Amino acid sequence: MIAVDTSSWIAYLGGDDAPDVKLVDRALDERQVCLPPVVLTELLSDPKLPKRAQSLFLEVPLLGLSDAYWERAGALRAKLISKRRKAPLSDVLIAQSCIDHGVALVTRDSDFRGLAQVSALRVLGQMRR
Repeated sequence: MIAVDTSSWIAYLGGDDAPDVKLVDRALDERQVCLPPVVLTELLSDPKLPKRAQSLFLEVPLLGLSDAYWERAGALRAKLISKRRKAPLSDVLIAQSCIDHGVALVTRDSDFRGLAQVSALRVLGQMRR
């Protein structure tokens, strides 16, 4: 099972054929893909999102929030901030969902590199930005 970040979903919808998109395509075929809640929110926030894509995202299993999720996310963000690293709240929330469920995150967003260095987050895909 893998979780997919917004950056890789956008590339997937755009028809990119990079390694992260291939991972997404394979995981969809094998029904091994899931969504952190924040990613679903980011995707559905696009007013131009095609209905076909919206339907796809609503079919993908959503990672649930476990007890003390918010506390762990806050501690993770504090750890990043203490190391003077970028700590976008949405990325921290996505990372904590993946950590809690023991799933790797497919992403292109290099902000997750810092999160992976200070936590148990496993990141797959080409980091860009």
